Amino acid sequence: MTVEYLKETFSLMNRRGAPGVDRVSMTGYGRNLDDNVADLVDRMKRRAYDAPPVRRVYIPKTGSDKLRPLGIPAVEDRLLQAAVARLLSAIYEPIFRDSSFGFRPGRSAHDALRRVREAVMGGRVQYVYEADIRGFFNHLDHDWLMRMLELKVGDPWILRLVRKWLKAGIADNGTVTHPEEGTPQGGPLSPILANVYLHYVLDLWFDKVVRPELRGKAEWVRYADDVLALFENETDAQRFAQMLPERLAKFGLEVAPEKTRLIPFGAKFWRQGKGVAGTFDFLGFSHHLGTSRKGQMTLVRKPTAKSVHRFFTAIKQWLRRNMHIPPRDQQRILTAKLRGYFQYCGLWFCAPTLKKLQYQVTWTWWRTLRRRSQAHKPTWEWFVQRPWTKLPAPRLCHPRV
Repeated sequence: MTVEYLKETFSLMNRRGAPGVDRVSMTGYGRNLDDNVADLVDRMKRRAYDAPPVRRVYIPKTGSDKLRPLGIPAVEDRLLQAAVARLLSAIYEPIFRDSSFGFRPGRSAHDALRRVREAVMGGRVQYVYEADIRGFFNHLDHDWLMRMLELKVGDPWILRLVRKWLKAGIADNGTVTHPEEGTPQGGPLSPILANVYLHYVLDLWFDKVVRPELRGKAEWVRYADDVLALFENETDAQRFAQMLPERLAKFGLEVAPEKTRLIPFGAKFWRQGKGVAGTFDFLGFSHHLGTSRKGQMTLVRKPTAKSVHRFFTAIKQWLRRNMHIPPRDQQRILTAKLRGYFQYCGLWFCAPTLKKLQYQVTWTWWRTLRRRSQAHKPTWEWFVQRPWTKLPAPRLCHPRV
């Protein structure tokens, strides 16, 4: 944790990050970076560093009208968290299991989707257990986490820093509270802490305890706190469904019953006819079994209705707020938004849904332009013939996923 290491870490951070409770921005902190970092290192060496409160903000929650709380650390605190996160990543990446995909370098949601597809198309998976951990980031047990970190981290100052951050106050509307559990989402350290916790709670447990007792083949796929267990044997799947809540309860966690279920999903159910095999959602895609042109079973993934609705709603809100900016600027920004969404959703079988979404965005944009003026209301025919109204078409971006 030297001056050079912290300056290198600062160069890797997002310059557009929001300020914390002290209202110091990344740009403001970077203007006098050498002195600021030297002072930070000096306070750490004197054990005089104290974690400031985290600023609480709320953002819309995925697929819901509720708000998700985020914690925004001060810039200096964020820098130190990012530096510690880099150290912990170097320690834990070699021992994390291959079944874990979220918040890890060189791994993505598409890697997790590919693993699911390979397991299903391998022919031996017949049951899928879909589980969601209720409020994981809000209920992570501090004492258990520290015991887990102590297994690999020998530096007491690093451990002391982590505990300071876990106990740091949360500033919300003028009041400061000190949490007894959980870790605020939004800080650079939260993802690696979540992975460490679930590595010991779930990943190792499945490989060392659950898998040796199974009668058939099984696959375990975890992306952050979203988990899938895929089984060949029904008895194995039912037994695991009973074991998982007990395992989570030991570490202060619980499954969300409304989002947790055991689904028949495999070749033997596909052969019985349409509608026998179930469907499940994972990482923004709805998964179901279909028939290929050759008459064989295939895994069909399409963007979930919630995902499409959320994206389309965000587009409409953006157009409403930016109704009067130049149309060509609107086109440039809409193009970037659609390309980003199409890039993520560019899997086989997704094109019809994405083409419909493209048309809806184009139509909504035209309706927005018609509201700009009472004197000039462009017709649909005039609008679609303008070269500057063209929006990108969806394409297959992940042919092997």
